[in-house]
Amino acid sequence: MRKHLLVLQAILFTLLLCVSSVWAGDGLKKIADGVYAYSNVKSGSPENRFGANAGIVIGDKAVLVVDTLTSAKEAAVFLSDIRKVTQKPIRYVVNTHFHLDHAFGNCRFSDEGAVIISHADCRRQAIKVRDKALEGAKSLGMDDAALEGTRIIVPDLAFERSMELDLGNQVVQLLHSGRSSHTAGSILVWLPDRKVVFAGDILFTDFHPYLGEGDLIGWDKTLDDLLALKADQIVPGHGPISGTKDVKAMKAYLAAFDRNAKKLCAASSDVEKITNEMIKVLPPRADGAFIVKANIQVRYLKPADKQ
Repeated sequence: MRKHLLVLQAILFTLLLCVSSVWAGDGLKKIADGVYAYSNVKSGSPENRFGANAGIVIGDKAVLVVDTLTSAKEAAVFLSDIRKVTQKPIRYVVNTHFHLDHAFGNCRFSDEGAVIISHADCRRQAIKVRDKALEGAKSLGMDDAALEGTRIIVPDLAFERSMELDLGNQVVQLLHSGRSSHTAGSILVWLPDRKVVFAGDILFTDFHPYLGEGDLIGWDKTLDDLLALKADQIVPGHGPISGTKDVKAMKAYLAAFDRNAKKLCAASSDVEKITNEMIKVLPPRADGAFIVKANIQVRYLKPADKQ
């Protein structure tokens, strides 16, 4: 796990140096009745929440927030955008998984009285890393100013397979396949009445996914579960609002990555050469090519001291 975090820290710091775009806050976009989301942020960096999506679901009685972005400051902007849409109480926050770009804004919503909910494995991981989490964020390029006011808030409630919440004429289902995917605790947030699902980082669309903590077999099966929902609209963890074709593209990408990485790493241990060849043979994606190298290092090449 430590190896995974060190590699991820290195590649995200590289992003900070290479990417100059700053998220100015385009506001939440309506994607269905009572459903709003941020989506399709380009070239993730600390200044634009690492390209992560988030959203809200509004019922007659309450609001549910899906993911909370990277810090108290970004969560405050998120809260301001929510208040431009609705004044209803924010009763719940759901973390699709524990990564900082999806959960480090929890504190701002906890201060509003929201109950934070996640899968049990997500909660366990949050407890495990919380003492060093802010220092880890700094190693990813976030300085004291960016993290001002940020406190790590572990989810209050957790579930194993499913949970249903009623916001008032709006049911939200939290679903876990029982298998590890992007992380052990990654979940889907499903709105059956609206045929909308927030997929978190189970789905990356037109963005190379980070595979370092992923179970590729479980991930593929979880994507089948996502397809089985027959959603009209899918909010991925990174990328634009998506559909069935994007889920199928993700399945194809995971299979292609694993097949080609095993073949190339069996013939060479030169990570730069392997990465260059992988970029040529992988299904094309507009963003996140830097992650390919990290995935090779974490999943397919042994550390130098163990070779």
